Amino acid sequence: MARAYSDDLRSKLLEAYEAGAGSLQGLAQQFRVSFGYSKKIRRQQLQTGQKQRRPQSHHGPVSRLTEGVREELRSWLRQQPDLTEAELRERLQTIGVTVCRSRVGQVLREMGLRRKKNRFTPRSATPRRTSSGVRSSPKSSPG
Repeated sequence: MARAYSDDLRSKLLEAYEAGAGSLQGLAQQFRVSFGYSKKIRRQQLQTGQKQRRPQSHHGPVSRLTEGVREELRSWLRQQPDLTEAELRERLQTIGVTVCRSRVGQVLREMGLRRKKNRFTPRSATPRRTSSGVRSSPKSSPG
């Protein structure tokens, strides 16, 4: 994966341009960076007044499912563990939090809560039907 150029390289290229050592295109070749990159960092320098990169901020919007809302989800699931994701979404809407269906599942997984059947529960006592329509025996065949 590509990495960002160092602030040292940025500073040297911009200082050389300010000193009149050449055009942005010539300096880009000299410093072995693209002309587009040299234009970009010059534009950023003019906008911010700094030669160094600005630190990147958090990507994306702030989540509507704050820690308080997550605690509310936990309490609902403690009271009624068989709530579906759709029912949880409806309850969230009643407290003014609107999210899409998939987001409820994502948040539950982040919280370590599963909404699937537990594989450790005992099997059903009713035997399954076979393809011929006959019920199979509940015991496995020797083999």
